[in-house]
This record gives sequence, structure tokens and C-alpha cells, in this order.
Amino acid sequence: MAFYDQLFDTLGLRAWCDAGGTGGGPMTMAELLAKSSGNSGAEEKPTPLLETPFPSLDALNAACPSVTRTRDMTDGVENAFLAIKDPLKFVLDPITQPLSWALNGSLEMFETIPWFILIPLLGLLVWYAARSMALVAFVIGSFLFLGLIDHYIYAVQTLSIIFVCTLICIALGVPIGIAMSRSDTMQRISIPILDMLQTLPTFVYLIPLIFLFSVTEPKLYGIAIILYAIVPVVRLTDLGIRLVDKDVIEAADAFGMTDRQKLWGVQVPLALPNIMAGVNQTIMMSLAMVVIASLVSAPGLGVLVLRGIRNLELGVGLVSGFGIVLLAVLLDRVTKAALGRINKSQKA
Repeated sequence: MAFYDQLFDTLGLRAWCDAGGTGGGPMTMAELLAKSSGNSGAEEKPTPLLETPFPSLDALNAACPSVTRTRDMTDGVENAFLAIKDPLKFVLDPITQPLSWALNGSLEMFETIPWFILIPLLGLLVWYAARSMALVAFVIGSFLFLGLIDHYIYAVQTLSIIFVCTLICIALGVPIGIAMSRSDTMQRISIPILDMLQTLPTFVYLIPLIFLFSVTEPKLYGIAIILYAIVPVVRLTDLGIRLVDKDVIEAADAFGMTDRQKLWGVQVPLALPNIMAGVNQTIMMSLAMVVIASLVSAPGLGVLVLRGIRNLELGVGLVSGFGIVLLAVLLDRVTKAALGRINKSQKA
């Protein structure tokens, strides 16, 4: 007898329970083991009070087959998703196709440019952003080292994915953050969504996307990276604009500035350090997700990490992991140096 049998008998629900419900479905492993051991019909000893089982769906189903089981609930969620899969794919496919084109184009561009041109170009870009020769030397030295150990192409592939996804995160995240800062209602609606995106385990991002798109489509991992990495730039854009001194806003009002002029001439420039901090975190989160996305055909250093895990190649996994760390450090240093320049220019 199941533990909660007496509960359903006391409530007078035994007739409803015996009406059938899910009792005729596939048996659980515990039920199969009990049946094979010949204990399915044996009388059970009373359960001690301290060992009272939690009234979960499976425990209640054991006493009353009309109560749905956990597997029935998860099957229902899966069937509901599969029911809307085709209409959702029909809508999302044309919208997200440019993302595949951008990722493919970026990969082709970064791989086509010869190393002796791309590395100096990266050095010039770092000099423009940070004005630091030490940082330029560090970036160039890092890529030369990655080339020396035959990881240059993988590093460039990772960099190209981060480049596209970060630009899209900025293009979408900054306007959303601005909208949140100008509307308390928009902020109240957006914060729970951002909280969910920030706390959802990284692997969970891939589950619905695998059902919607082919594993060979770049937009599959592109969407996962963007959803995971967009949160910091949205939050910090909203925060930066809200932290602008009210006295400055009042001075702008006194000069007769319109809302648009105040936004782009006063609020956004003063919020730029916060926005850049959000961009820095977005880049770091994009890099973290690129490694996970290697499970769904994302190229780059994550492929080597996955190979090291799958084939138990310790050296391959550690060296490629070090390459990812090196890439993360140089991206972090460059964006922080750019942020430092912005802060100095505003204080000057």
C-alpha cells in the first residue's frame, strides 16, 4: 500500500482514484524493480513519521493513479513545445537568418586576412582604443604565441564570433537599456526577463534552439550567445543613465534642450563609463558561452576543449583552455583600458 492511500480514502477520493488516471502508463524503474522482486503485492510496513515521503507527483500517483506523474508533466511540456515548433520556426527563420550570414561572413573575413596583416591591424585597433604600447605588445605577442602552437586559426574563429555577437548585443542592448531608463514600467517588465536570462544555466539555452534550428546553422549558437551575454550591457546602460546627476538634467532643461538632445548630448555621454563596463562584461560572457556553444558546432578554441574532454587528451584540453584564458585577459585589458581613457577624458 502506498503511503498516501489513507489520505485519499479519508478525503473520499478513492472512487476517483480507481477510475483509472495515468495508472495504465509505463511503469517507473522503481515499480519494475518492485515487480521483479515479487514485492509489488506484498504488504508494506508502516512508514516511520520521520521518513514521511514528500508529497511529490510520483508519490501521490502511487496511491492514486488519477494524479498525474512527473513524467506526464514533462511530456506535456515537450509536446506543447513541439506543437508550436513549426509556426515558431516559420517566424524565427527569416528574422534570424541575417545572424547566420553575419557569423559566416565574419569567420570568412577573419580567416581570409593573412596573419601578417590581421595581427598588426589588431595592434592598431588596440592602440586606438587604449593608447598603450605595453598593451599593444601584449596583444601581438599573445597572437604570435597562439600561432606558434598552431592555435591561431581557432583563436581567430573565437574572436570573430565574439566580434559579431558583441556588436549585436550592443546594438540591441543599449536601446533597451535607454528605454528602461526612461520608463519605470519598461524597467519593471524587463528586470524579471533579464534575471531569468542571467540565472538560466548555460546548457539550457541550447535545448530549445536545437529543436528549432539545425545544428549546422551558425544562428543556433549565435542566438544562445546573444541571449546569454546581452544582460550586462542592458542593465548597466539603464543604471548609467539613471545615475546621471539631476542637477545636470536641470541645467539642460534650463538651456531649453529637448528630450532627444538631453539624451544624446548629456545622459549617454555621462553614462558612457557604465555602458563600457557593460560592454566589457558582455564580451567576457560571450567568450564563456562560445566554449559551451562548441557542443553545437561553434568553431574556435572551444572545439579543442571539447576534444580534450571527449578523448581524454589532457594536454589538448589544458593548452586550449590556456588559450581561452589568454584571449579573455587581452579582451578584458583592452576594454578596461578604453574605459579608463573615457573616465580620464570626462574628468579633464
